[in-house]
Amino acid sequence: MNIHEGLDGFRELPRGSVLSIGNFDGVHRGHLRIVELGRELRAQCDGRLALATFEPHPLTVLRPEKAPPRLTPPALKRSLLAAIGVDDLVVLPPSREILDLSAEDFWTILREEVQPAHIIEGDSFNFGKDRRGTIDSLRDWTRGTSVELHIVDSVQVALLDMQLVDVNSSLIRFLVEQGRMRDAAICLGRPYTIEGTVVEGNKRGRTIDVPTANIDALEQVVPADGVYAGRCMVDHTTYPTAISIGTLPTFDGKQRQIEAHLVGFDGDLYGRKISVDVIDWIRDQRKFDGIESLKSQLARDIVESRERSRLDPSRMIVSKD
Repeated sequence: MNIHEGLDGFRELPRGSVLSIGNFDGVHRGHLRIVELGRELRAQCDGRLALATFEPHPLTVLRPEKAPPRLTPPALKRSLLAAIGVDDLVVLPPSREILDLSAEDFWTILREEVQPAHIIEGDSFNFGKDRRGTIDSLRDWTRGTSVELHIVDSVQVALLDMQLVDVNSSLIRFLVEQGRMRDAAICLGRPYTIEGTVVEGNKRGRTIDVPTANIDALEQVVPADGVYAGRCMVDHTTYPTAISIGTLPTFDGKQRQIEAHLVGFDGDLYGRKISVDVIDWIRDQRKFDGIESLKSQLARDIVESRERSRLDPSRMIVSKD
């Protein structure tokens, strides 16, 4: 996948591309529907499939206190988009130059400089300064031009309680923050992934024969405090993983941490970037009376993690439409 930076990145796209603009945070099933249609249109027009996205979110400039934490850091987002068949990604910084563009000016850039054959957006799409451009604006402006607009309906799924919901990034953030990882996987179409660098911790895990990787990923949406089952791939080998998120109450910890015990792994991960799929909630964090009771519980957690790490997210999906 080719990466293009800034407004100049639009000018680098081949004429006649298939284009969609959005944040694409989470690269969830709603985004996948857009990309699937884009792949079909790409085949018809013999063009390329291009997405344009802001990195970071525009609210980091406009209203920093309202900026949502990321579901997918930039590198993870790019790898996920490349894996589902995107040819080109235009990365727009939330600069005043770009954020102050009116919807009309933004459309002029698309029409005159990008000249896409197709534009694909969801029905709630907004663009331009103060989000004044709407899907209706785009429909009006593309009418009578060589640009064909395609409006994609929301993807609706049934959660584990059979509640029907429209998939969107805000909902997935809420589910992850509540620790509802299987529901999040239903919306994503895969487990939620924490990606970060392994940093040095207090090394208490080694003293009780449960070494852990302390992951610096707190800029992402972090699941609710608790113990989770997951999996992690290191050097092309996938390991069942027990994940602890919280403040280590047995040791009177104060700082929230993400720790992962890779079952069966024996090696040094310090300084390496790893990705951990968080598959299912096991239990709440709690303070144990002593080290032996903690070790007994951790042994049970590891057994549970082995079992639940085999869950197939595709089988969690109750409804595809």
